[in-house]
Amino acid sequence: QVQLVESGGGLVQPGGSLRLSCAASGFAFSGAFMRWARQAPGKELEWLSGIWGSGVVKTYADSVKDRFTISRDNAKDTLYLQLDDLKTEDTGVYYCSWGASRGQGTQVTVSS
Repeated sequence: QVQLVESGGGLVQPGGSLRLSCAASGFAFSGAFMRWARQAPGKELEWLSGIWGSGVVKTYADSVKDRFTISRDNAKDTLYLQLDDLKTEDTGVYYCSWGASRGQGTQVTVSS
């Protein structure tokens, strides 16, 4: 059974940072293309970043490519997203996904 469990969200001031984690189980994580997405209040799901199995090749949405960093630890079956220079518009629920499977999300709120 595929499980994806996000953590690390919280309340942070503009300009702050957070590190999100996604613990994966139930599939071959080291070979999997993994993604992060978010859903802001009242908006559709927005894809943010993806990383191939080796961790070398990464891709980002233009809106976050200079501020967010995706990474993975295949020994721990864990995906990460480092969020830096956060803005109020980054507020939302952040999800990791593999194929059609998605976790329950972790809330990120950016507010002063």
